[in-house]
Amino acid sequence: MNGHCNGHGEICAVVADFHANSDLSVDTKGLKCAVTALCHQETSRKSAEDRSRLPALEAAYSSILRELGEDPGRQGLLRTPLRAAKAMQFLTKGYHESVSDILNDAMFDEDHDEMVIVKDIDMFSLCEHHLVPFFGKVHIGYLPNKKVVGLSKLPRIVEIFSRRLQVQERLTKQIATAVSEALQPKGVAVVIEAVHMCMVMRGVQKMNSRTITSTMLGVYREDTKTREEFLNFARH
Repeated sequence: MNGHCNGHGEICAVVADFHANSDLSVDTKGLKCAVTALCHQETSRKSAEDRSRLPALEAAYSSILRELGEDPGRQGLLRTPLRAAKAMQFLTKGYHESVSDILNDAMFDEDHDEMVIVKDIDMFSLCEHHLVPFFGKVHIGYLPNKKVVGLSKLPRIVEIFSRRLQVQERLTKQIATAVSEALQPKGVAVVIEAVHMCMVMRGVQKMNSRTITSTMLGVYREDTKTREEFLNFARH
């Protein structure tokens, strides 16, 4: 799957830390080239692994179609099992990605002690109970502790965890925990508002229902005023 330097995020981080704290002279350009090569090797390995798994997934979808009473050999369905297999690999590509990969060069020392919020992040995921979509918006806030992250990386963290089989409650906590562990801020707040197709297309079939979950860590959990400030920003 589209893993980026997966499995080598920790290597990249260690190399960067060594360079930052070592008194030895290091060939920075050569070091970066070596790390980049490792990343490309890992990406190629994951792509090859995905290709090797496609036939089994394709066969599984063909079997599903047959058991539903369909003919996988008819014109409209000839390539459907392969398309569905590739789609499922994409929709679950987060299993092969890690937070350390995307944050490696995107955390910065900054003397900023006011709230940072990125809201209305589009999110798409698959319910692990019925394998149907749920989707909505994610709002993330954190109170820095001398360190900030590139703003585009917060949506990338959402992508990593949402591109897996999920339940909304766990997804909310995983996003908050990932931000907290990476930045060690004074607090992290995450709210997700989502529509679940398992409630719209089947089951109770309630078209207008939304599910809202939240995780509050650090000062957002301990201080009512800070929590309310974040929630107010998230609502407007």
